[in-house]
Amino acid sequence: MEYEHIVHPFGPLYDERSKILILGSLPSVKSREQNFFYGHPQNRYWPLMASLLGEPAPKTLAEKKALVLAHGVAMWDSVYSCDIKGSGDQSIKNAVPTDLRPVLEGSMIRAVFCNGAASYKYYCRFQEKELGIKAVQLPSTSPANAAWSMEKLRDEWKIILEYL
Repeated sequence: MEYEHIVHPFGPLYDERSKILILGSLPSVKSREQNFFYGHPQNRYWPLMASLLGEPAPKTLAEKKALVLAHGVAMWDSVYSCDIKGSGDQSIKNAVPTDLRPVLEGSMIRAVFCNGAASYKYYCRFQEKELGIKAVQLPSTSPANAAWSMEKLRDEWKIILEYL
């Protein structure tokens, strides 16, 4: 597989009531095709969020947006552009960070959570010092992280509820 230069194809999801920011690394191939977050059918992000927030699992993009916004959750990614092979975070090179300031300035964000190690790595490297908010690394909801059951993910991710 060849490297491809990817520029983030869509913007952040947030509103003025957002209290937490959940960051991925960069949208996967499937997410880029859908032009929205966590588009791979085996990614557990949407069922996990629905479970944590006590809501039915969203099916449409409109339902996904409504679910997180209604509960004060903002979403974006740590990496704005990079060279990458497919969806493999481990292949990321020449990463350019996302400017997260507009999200923080246009909301009530008080905590940042990173969905997986790559997101956390790039946030710590590029954004943490500038923003002055320490992030919490959570286990990835990616299908590549199959070692984590939904129950284990839920136990780790429930920390977000303390900030909502």
